[in-house]
Formats: sequence, C-alpha cells, structure tokens
Amino acid sequence: MGIPVLIHSGEPANFWKPKDRYNERWLELKQKPNRYRDPKLVASWEQVMGEHHNVFKKHPGTTFISAHLGWRANDLASLGKLLDEHPNMYTEIGAVLAELGRQPRFAREWLVKYQDRVLFGKDLWVPKEFHVYFRVLETSDEYFDYYRKRHAFWKMYGLDLPDDVLKKLYYKNALRIIPGIDRTLFPE
Repeated sequence: MGIPVLIHSGEPANFWKPKDRYNERWLELKQKPNRYRDPKLVASWEQVMGEHHNVFKKHPGTTFISAHLGWRANDLASLGKLLDEHPNMYTEIGAVLAELGRQPRFAREWLVKYQDRVLFGKDLWVPKEFHVYFRVLETSDEYFDYYRKRHAFWKMYGLDLPDDVLKKLYYKNALRIIPGIDRTLFPE
C-alpha cells in the first residue's frame, strides 16, 4: 500500500529494572507504577525489542517507523547498526529528547549521519513543551532543564543541528515516506 507502519513496542529498558536509586526512571515508576514491567511476569526488554526488529526483517518491503528511537536513545551506536541492517526502518524522536540532550556531541553526529531516517515525533500535543524540542535541536544552549522531571532530572544541551538536517527531521523525511501529505504546506 506504500503507507509506513508506525510501530511502538516496549518501553524504556529501565522499566524492567529494579525500582531503586540506581534506576534513572525511579521517579517515573513511583509516580506511574503501572509502567513497571516485572521481569517475572512479562517478556524481557531484549525479547520484546528483538521481536520488534524481527518484524522489520520479515517484511523488507514495508517501511516501518520505530517509535521513540526504538528505545535506544541511550545507545545510538546500536540504533545506528539496526538502521544499517534494516533499510526499511525509520525512527522518530518523541519522548526521548532528554536522552539526546544529555549527549549533544554524539547525538548531533548521529543525527547528521542518519538524517534521512529520522522524523520529528511527539506523543502529546502540548504546545508549551515544543520550545524545549526546538532548543535542543536548533541551539547550542547549555545546561537547561527538560520540561518533566520524571523523564529527566539531568540538564540538557543544544545540538545546534544544521538547517538541512532540521528540515529533514521536521518535515522532508515525512514528505518522502508518508503519502498524501500536502507539500504546499511546507517550504522547499
């Protein structure tokens, strides 16, 4: 049909880890206890994500968008390998901006390298949160807060992405892979 499939499997790997002071998502698991994935009751993160990638392998003629950087924003090198292995795989940055903003040099380098495979994404339409996305992606600002403490208690840094990369991230990649978008709504 030529329509990409947005696929959301799993959650952050820390949702499977002990709910203690060593878990970066402790506060989120405390505030939202239903997000915890008890490894005694559910499949492991590795199994869930392995099955996720097997779908891409089994259906090479289908374009997939793996939500939230495939939950590998803290390991962009492994995500890059997956993109290299699966030419039908794309990804998006919703809900994982904080991980990009704490590793600005490598995240910038990675986004430049994979600029044709990443889309802008956001889970919720909350306009007051968008400025943080734009600040991380477009500026070289340093040491600023994410908008939600339960996702990121650390400070972030701007990636200062080049304009051509930003255009691909914001809309050009979507125009290329998603049919039916009115191109007249976007600048060249």
